[in-house]
Amino acid sequence: MANRYPGVPGAKGLTAATMAASTDAGNAIAPSRKFLLSIALRSLRALGEATVLECVATTDCSRESLQPRFSELIALGLVEPTGERRRNPSGKSAAVLTLTDLARARAAQLSVGASSNG
Repeated sequence: MANRYPGVPGAKGLTAATMAASTDAGNAIAPSRKFLLSIALRSLRALGEATVLECVATTDCSRESLQPRFSELIALGLVEPTGERRRNPSGKSAAVLTLTDLARARAAQLSVGASSNG
């Protein structure tokens, strides 16, 4: 099976067992994927720079729902690490993320389109 990530959630396992588990997880989240991607983008846009857990704290979503979406957004070139790291509440170090220029340009286009429609 070809690797369809990040266009299709899940399906990036390396063994038959992990591939099946990843595919099942991807299929389960697929109906909500676009909505969750938009939540992840909006939270990061509002914060400017943040860790995944900092973004999660501003939403009604679980870390388990949003963490993979941030990985997908990085793979899609819409989010990137700043190079900074911060401690999470668990004490572990986490990458600080920000929107890429591409994501900012797309958000600006959407804002212009929305304001001209009203």
